[in-house]
Parts: sequence; structure tokens; C-alpha cells
Amino acid sequence: MCGIVGYIGYREAYPIILKGLQRLEYRGYDSAGIALYDGNNIKLSKTKGKVADLKSRLEKEISTDGSLGIGHTRWATHGVPNDVNSHPHYSNSGDLVIIHNGIIENYDSIKKELIKRGYTFKSDTDTEVLVNLIEEVKKKDDIKLGKAVQIALNEVVGAYAIAVFDRNKPDEIIVAKLGSPLAIGIGDNEFFIASDASPFIEYTNNAIYLEDEEMAIIRRNKDVKVRSIKSDALIEPYIQELKLNLEEIEKGGFDHFMLKEIFEQPRAIRDTFRGRLLTDEAIVKMSGVEDNMKKFLNADRIIVVACGTSWHAGLVSEYIFEDLARIPVEVEYASEFRYRNPVITEKDVVIAISQSGETADTLAAIKLAKSKGAFVFGVCNVVGSSIARETDAGAYTHAGPEIGVASTKAFTTQITVLTLMALRLARAKGTISSSDFRRYLIELELIPEKVKKALESDAYVKTIADIYKNAKNFLYLGRGFNFPVALEGALKLKEISYIHAEGYPAAEMKHGPIALIDEQMPVAVIATKKGHYEKVVSNIQEIKSRKGKIIGIVTEGDKTVKDLADHVIEVPETEEFLTPLLTTIPLQLLSYHIAVMLDKNVDQPRNLAKSVTVE
Repeated sequence: MCGIVGYIGYREAYPIILKGLQRLEYRGYDSAGIALYDGNNIKLSKTKGKVADLKSRLEKEISTDGSLGIGHTRWATHGVPNDVNSHPHYSNSGDLVIIHNGIIENYDSIKKELIKRGYTFKSDTDTEVLVNLIEEVKKKDDIKLGKAVQIALNEVVGAYAIAVFDRNKPDEIIVAKLGSPLAIGIGDNEFFIASDASPFIEYTNNAIYLEDEEMAIIRRNKDVKVRSIKSDALIEPYIQELKLNLEEIEKGGFDHFMLKEIFEQPRAIRDTFRGRLLTDEAIVKMSGVEDNMKKFLNADRIIVVACGTSWHAGLVSEYIFEDLARIPVEVEYASEFRYRNPVITEKDVVIAISQSGETADTLAAIKLAKSKGAFVFGVCNVVGSSIARETDAGAYTHAGPEIGVASTKAFTTQITVLTLMALRLARAKGTISSSDFRRYLIELELIPEKVKKALESDAYVKTIADIYKNAKNFLYLGRGFNFPVALEGALKLKEISYIHAEGYPAAEMKHGPIALIDEQMPVAVIATKKGHYEKVVSNIQEIKSRKGKIIGIVTEGDKTVKDLADHVIEVPETEEFLTPLLTTIPLQLLSYHIAVMLDKNVDQPRNLAKSVTVE
């Protein structure tokens, strides 16, 4: 869950690597470091803290000359966040320098063996063990760095994306990948290395995405050589043209990426159904579904595997698939699914959801499902990501880059894709009429404008945030399609404000949580007019009688809840199964404003990283 950057070419490496680390800081931000090589000397600086802390320290400590360099921004796995455990790491001789994203599971046994051979270690990291293992292999067998990396990686267990260079080879960087993402930007007589394409998009639109168990030898003024780590076979790399543009990864005048991404949702949802939602023709067109229609229609059930916000989107889809298409759905935490010996058959369809397409637990769940013969369909945002490559078929969300750690537009665009799938399958099965199908398509097409209308509540939500910013606990309640939205609302508040919050089905409140309610407890209740409205109103009355503070998310024009609640936030009316796309908006805004008022780092909340690429 770290970010790695590298450069070799004719430019000064330092500004490219520094800017790249700033763009990758969402991947980890407890420490950072850079190593630069000018052909004679390696200059290394690293520190606990943010990339900004590194910049102020580095420019005082070392010369920034050099056209080869590597950089790292860390989310700690082995070893506490401090200067010593920060990357890059030297080998004992000082000849090799490495950066690493991932986790080496058998590092301890390797470390003990290396200590017997006279190696010493300054840090507590698995990464320092790896660089010394590479050095030992290289020294013992008197071989080139690339071969030493290959042999060493065949001895480790775990996940990695690494970049390593040798002070005795000033024109070469070796990179390798297993389970953690790695992209190589291909420029004109220059090469870029990064965890994703954002650090080099302003320099080149061409990139190679390494597959698992592949390594690359990157030499100045030479073609990139890609090899299999297992077999040493030469692999013809596929150079992909990137669609990303620089404006998408900048804040665009917003104070935080999270707020920018909240306000991008009308565009993101529209982009997600563009070309798929053909309202005039009454068609949903999704090649991944069309090409595998028999798999879906003959499935005994759909199993959704995901983590975090993506799990909540999957839970929304359970309601939608079962309601519209009448297909049984089970929603599983990927982190539990892979370890509990689940019953999976060839007649199951597994839908794997991940914003980054790199979530380690979800990838492991995919591999397990495929080993049992299930058909696996991926829903992710990042083109060329591991999940996109590992699944049998899939659909991209087209949300655009999501930099804020707390997902917002990922959630609504995932629901959009899953809704399109449910509608298409429902029509194919005949579980909804042609008139209902057409009506639903028309309403879905209106959702971006309705989200835009819901965003107009921003200023009012900010006033509510100011009232409750010092609350110690929050409760979120919803029913039916909006129960997962309550869970997601609570997660957003926890993630970025560090206020304890819980989401519950509204009817479950009286089975325990009602004991918590007093005049200090804010309760956000999703009470749209569709669905179980009267039941939710009864739940609100129960809260009111116990002096709880009620924030109602209601349909425009609602008067009943307005008379009961302390505050009401209105959203436009829509079909019941589409309400999560609207009701989540004020809850995103509420969590954002509370966190800002508490002076929290909204885009980089403590202990969290955007892309969870380790278990």
C-alpha cells in the first residue's frame, strides 16, 4: 500500500520523482524518501511524515543532481513509521538501493539466514531483507543484477512491486511485480516507473503494465526487456495508450480532492452509463454481459466479493438484482471469503468490485472462485488494473481518477454499473415489463441532474455539520435499498473525522442500538417516500421520544418527517431502487464538512491508504 516512483533518462530526476510522490501520496503517507544517482554518488534522503516534510529536509541535506532516481511514499507494514524504516533502503555494501510496495511474508527466516552470513540490519523492514538477499545472490553467483533479482524473488513469499539499482550500473533500473501494481512509462529515450500512471502522465501517454511474476530491465537509451521471473522467458510487452489527462488528477480549485470528487459525481455517473444506456432505443448495451448472457441467466446465484465502500455498493446491488432480475445474491467480504472454505460451483457467477482494481483480498477471492470453476465478472475503475486482467469479463466504471482516500464517486458509479447489469438481466429474463424497463431507463438517465440538484444542499449541510462536529457518536439508519447507504454514511464519518459511527437497518434500532440514544446522539435517518416510509417514520418517532437529534434525508416536499426531525435535507424524487444514488450525497457532504471543521486531513486520513494491496 505504498507508492513507488522512478526515472531514468536525460532529464533531472528529482523534480519528476518529487511531483510523482506528491501524486501518489494517497497510497501511503507516514514516511517518504528519495535516492538520486549522478553516475558517481548515490544521494539518499528519507524521513517520517509527508512528502512535504521530505522536500524541506532533502533540499537541505543533499544535492539533487542526477538523471536516475527512485522515490517512495510509505504506508507501514513491517516496522513503525520512522526515518530508519522509511524507503529507499541500501544493501550492506551500499551498492544496491531498493524501494518496495508489498509484503515479504518469509522475511524473518531469510533475515536469520543472512545474519548468519554476516549481514547486519538497520531497520525493522522486510524490504531491507530483500535488498540484502539480492546482494547475497549477486555476490555468491557473480551474476548481473537482473539475474540476481530474479533468483532472489523466486525465494520469497508474498507480494511486491520493486525498483532496484546498482551504483556500479549507472544506466539501469530493475523492476518486478507480484500482487502489487507497477507501470512503466515509455518516453522518448526516457523511462518512468510508478505504482500508477499519474506521476508520468504529463510526459508520456504510453505505458507497460507488468503482469504478476514479471520483471523488466530498464536501460538508458535501450528497449525495455520484460522477462518471466519463474522461467526467465523473454516476454513481448504490450504498450498501452493511456486515456488519463493531467487535469483529472489536479484539485481544480477545490480545497480537497474529496470535495472535488463529490461534485464530480453527476459527470462520473453520466460517463459510466454513456454508450451503455440507450434510452431512445430502450437498450442497455454492455458487452461483458451480452457476451456472457448464458452464464448470468443460468446462474444459481450471484456472489459479490468486495471490501469497504465497494462492499456497500455490492450490498445495494443485492437489493437491485433480487428485486429486478430475481437472481439470488450473496454479498461477501473478500477478506473473509477467501479464508472460510466457501461453497462455490460452476453455476455461480462471482462479481468482484474494487475501485483500484488492485485490492489484495478481492484479487485472492477472484483466484479462489476461478479455481472452483465459477465465472468471475469484475467491476473496477482503473483500466489495466490487476482485477481487470484477472477476471473473465467485466465493466469499467469510468469515474475518473479518485485521489481522496474516502471513496465517493467510486460508490455511485459502481452502483450505476450494477444497476445497468440488473436492468439488462431483468429484461432478458422477462422479470420486468417493457414499459417498466423503458421507464427505469428514462429515470436513470435523469439521475446525474438529480445528483446535481442534491449537491445544492451543500451550504445547508455545512450548517448542520457545525452543530454536530463535536459529537462523540453518530447513528445512521436506513431500510431496504438505503440500509447500505446508512452503512456507507457511517463509514465516511469514521474514515475522515474519526468520530465513532454505526449504520443499522432502521427496524433493528429497537433490538439494541436504541439504548444509546439520548439528547447527545445525532441520528441520520434516510426516509425517502418510496419503500417502507411509514415504518421509518415510526422509527423516527421512537428516536424523538428519547430526545435523539434527528437529521432526516427526505424526498423533496416531505412534510411528515420535517415536523419530527431537527433538520431535514431534501433530495429529488426517483424510483426506489435508484434512491441510493441520491441519498448518499448529503451524507458524503456531512462527513466532509465535519472533518474539515475538526481540522482533519480529509484526503489522507490517518492509518488509511487508498489502494489496499496487502492483506
